[in-house]
Amino acid sequence: MMKKIRIVTISIFAVLAAAYAIIQYGFYSPKLAGLVQYKLKSPNFHLTPWVYVLYMHIITACLALVIGPFQLFANKNGKRVRIHRLLGKVYVASIFISGMVNIYLSIFASGRWVASFGFFFLDLFWLYSTGMAVMWIIRGNVIQHKHWMWRSYSLTFAGVMLRIYLGPLLALFHGDFIHAYQILAWIAWVPNLFLIEYCIQRARIKSTKATTIH
Repeated sequence: MMKKIRIVTISIFAVLAAAYAIIQYGFYSPKLAGLVQYKLKSPNFHLTPWVYVLYMHIITACLALVIGPFQLFANKNGKRVRIHRLLGKVYVASIFISGMVNIYLSIFASGRWVASFGFFFLDLFWLYSTGMAVMWIIRGNVIQHKHWMWRSYSLTFAGVMLRIYLGPLLALFHGDFIHAYQILAWIAWVPNLFLIEYCIQRARIKSTKATTIH
């Protein structure tokens, strides 16, 4: 029961965040988005080609965000194995495309070098954890593959946490976008990584206890 609740909760947040990003940038002019409006205040910022790279990131990141819950929690028996592998390839491809273009976007991140480094390291860990998951499944180690995919998706979920934290941080800093975004570039993903690492260690302890009992 708790597993189903987790799946539904994560899926709802993932779909809502993806829908918000698609509607905001797909149905309206990007110039209307708060982040873009702030960037346009800088005389050194040019909307193109930055916005086209952003579109690439939004499409691929949203794909990974929505696919993730079904890959991590769905039962992988019989015919579902083929679907799992197909969706897994789409998930991995989406992250590698999004991760690479994000490195470019991190250079132009609002919040100066503090935010740039935050998003840059997020991209590196995102690409690394996903690559490790692929490596372990190629080697046939399903457990390690699953654990690295958990890490990968915890970083994918940073897109959700970024939107959840943005409002409270802006309120905390009285609308000071720079300081809010500098913190946001780190807390959107670092706590996720610590939390998932805790879950992985708990899963390993339970597995060891179960093996010892039998």
